[in-house]
Amino acid sequence: MLESDINFWGATLNSLVAATSTSVSVVLLSTLAGFSFAKLRFKGRRGLLVSVIATMAVPTQLGIVPLYLVVTKLNLQGNLLAIILPGLVTAFGVFWMTQYLQDALPDELIDAARVDGCNLIRTFWHVAMPAARPAAAMLFLFTFVGSWTNFMWPYVILDRASGTLPVALQGLQSQYYTDYPLILTGALLSIVPLLIIFVLAGKQLVAGIMAGAVKG
Repeated sequence: MLESDINFWGATLNSLVAATSTSVSVVLLSTLAGFSFAKLRFKGRRGLLVSVIATMAVPTQLGIVPLYLVVTKLNLQGNLLAIILPGLVTAFGVFWMTQYLQDALPDELIDAARVDGCNLIRTFWHVAMPAARPAAAMLFLFTFVGSWTNFMWPYVILDRASGTLPVALQGLQSQYYTDYPLILTGALLSIVPLLIIFVLAGKQLVAGIMAGAVKG
């Protein structure tokens, strides 16, 4: 597998950079948006949230052509930024964090933080983020798995040198002969990082639940 024609380690590094960058950004921006929708009162809040959720009904395939045109105009073909920038925030992440923070973050904590002199950003960082840690851990896990296994968009926009791991594994298939042991070995190696991330996220999830538990 490591001596095959594909650049396994390079593709693994590309996938790791893209998946990590996307997951961290989705967690941070989705939590910030969820905190705004759940706890702040501003005009048009419900309508804006509904419009964000409505985008989830649009199939991903319909956005390939306009997204490709935008990326081409930005001259990002073959660049990892072409798959990182479109996934910096997701409608599912915003909806997930909004629903969680509505019940998990009491208004009394926000009022207490404001009485102590915290501005909005400090309230978000020191109050909302700790309360959202269990949901944020699961969102990170979902996003990382989705980005790591994403094939269609990286296959369209990236070249062989900058391709991610699923794109590289596709190159193991020959036109006249398919080496199934080699392909299955590549698939097995590709899920090892997912297992590691799952264990780490699981520990963070349990720790967050225990830290946020209320006794009595």
